[in-house]
Amino acid sequence: MRPDLTASLSENVPRYTSYPTAPHFHAGIDDMVVRGWLRTIGAVDEISLYLHVPYCDKLCWFCACHTKQTRHYAPVASFLRSLHSEIETVAELLRGKGRVRAVHFGGGSPTMLTPDDLVALGRRLRAEFDFLNDATVSVEIEPNDMDEARLDALAQIGMTRASLGVQDFDPRVQKAINREQSFLQTKQVVDGVRSRGTKSVNLDLLYGLPHQTLQSIATTVEQALTLAPDRVALFGYAHVPWFKKHQTMIDEAWLPDSAQRLGQSQLAAKMIETAGYQAVGLDHFAKPGDSLAIAAAPGKLRRNFQGYTEDQCETLIGFGPSSISRYKQGYAQNIVATGEYEKVVDGRRLATARGVELSLDDQARAWIIERLMCDFSFPAIELVECFGDVGQGLLLQASRLGNVGSGLLRLQGDDFVVPVECRPLVRTIAAKFDKYLQAGTARHSVAF
Repeated sequence: MRPDLTASLSENVPRYTSYPTAPHFHAGIDDMVVRGWLRTIGAVDEISLYLHVPYCDKLCWFCACHTKQTRHYAPVASFLRSLHSEIETVAELLRGKGRVRAVHFGGGSPTMLTPDDLVALGRRLRAEFDFLNDATVSVEIEPNDMDEARLDALAQIGMTRASLGVQDFDPRVQKAINREQSFLQTKQVVDGVRSRGTKSVNLDLLYGLPHQTLQSIATTVEQALTLAPDRVALFGYAHVPWFKKHQTMIDEAWLPDSAQRLGQSQLAAKMIETAGYQAVGLDHFAKPGDSLAIAAAPGKLRRNFQGYTEDQCETLIGFGPSSISRYKQGYAQNIVATGEYEKVVDGRRLATARGVELSLDDQARAWIIERLMCDFSFPAIELVECFGDVGQGLLLQASRLGNVGSGLLRLQGDDFVVPVECRPLVRTIAAKFDKYLQAGTARHSVAF
């Protein structure tokens, strides 16, 4: 990277899994607003579902998700009863509308559910919603949770993609983040899901963790690649102790600096690409025949709260505490506190706590940011065709960004393009189009 841009690696900017980002949601979006949005979904519209399980049986200190640790299953069982109620309420509002293209189970740790509860949840979804025959079912798996019965349960619910958190296989790094997980454990789960018919396996790796070095990164990547994953996600650890207090268990003196983080990510990326994987967006890699790589080639890659996706659905309905839904009209987030969430959905109300309705300006900026994050470019003509005068005004902003000397954006033909040497800073570049960022008080993780 150019020396004059290195300092930008330490800037704090959003990850842009949405725009506007969640800190700018407000309480004006409530149950009644979302009911109106649900009514506009058509009979043949394709939709996606996200289910958030807000529990783990062990808390990883690096995690920034909305989750809590429990050693007892009773709170999980109580949550599940409420989750079924929420599913029924939304399904009743959608009766005869919407066809499910994709389902994603996240958390927390969805695989801490008992096998019977996993199967019951999968059956409930298929009973309440109209699933397309080729609908995908993705599950985030914590290998420490897994046993033969859970592997069987995941097969029963029709899991098509397994996503396993690896982070780093180095024992010293694992101890520092409270996530001890051997390579053999991980391999057994990968082998187990494949033997039961799951065709796609994703591995999540992290750089920027405490005690990580170039050697530990290289060893982890080398081991991970022996499992022949279909996709690899290479995320930078987001150290946000002001947001997640358990991250204070990680001594900041153990963390690599921005230059070291960049070196770790570049080494890992080079190793993965050398192994035949195609780089997708900022931090994903996929085999050339994988649906993510196929979507990226013609510019159809999308970005949502689960990261990069080939999912083209305009509507993503979130279930569970803190989950975020995306509708054509805007975003809606559920109540975060599990107890309050349960009271509301048990009363057959939607759990919406806040959100944002998208103006035309929001839509245009969101389009630019998504295309930058996915393609490292955006077509000027399409921007104006889609958003008219609003798009024209944003073109002027893009032109100024390209002319201030930094060269963060360049006009090549009809496209504004992020130069290859500036791609690690794409979040910082996207932030230039974020009108809410400077006005807000939210704190974010470093840019890379």
